[in-house]
Amino acid sequence: MEIILKQDVANLGYKDDIVKVKNGYANNYLLPQGLAIIATPSNKKMHAENLKQRAFKEEKIRKDAEALQSALNGKSVKLIAKVGENGQLFGSITNQQVAEALKEQHNYDVDRKNIVVDGDKIKAVGEYTAMVNIHREIKAELKLEVVAE
Repeated sequence: MEIILKQDVANLGYKDDIVKVKNGYANNYLLPQGLAIIATPSNKKMHAENLKQRAFKEEKIRKDAEALQSALNGKSVKLIAKVGENGQLFGSITNQQVAEALKEQHNYDVDRKNIVVDGDKIKAVGEYTAMVNIHREIKAELKLEVVAE
């Protein structure tokens, strides 16, 4: 079944993408939750017209995203955590803590949902990398340095 996404859906696509999904996924989850509409010919026409009108706004958003990407690329964020004797952390470093440290140290406000840390969670002292999803195709790479308290 072809659908038009009304919101970003993780592991599926971004807002206004036309994607093919299985009927059950669309009928049981995407459509009732209001995340998508069925891609009928009339809906596709309306969708195309909306995209034309929004193209100008998108260009400005894209330029802002590229500016943020160039500012964030290569930045280093220092995270301080409590550590046991063998270098293991008590708990782990999450994307929430990375977002807060980025705001505190470099004054960039990035949503925690847009930060992806390599691996699932950071559980030891060391250096790591994180990807910041700024826009559809625009991503920035951060260096994370976890040190003992």
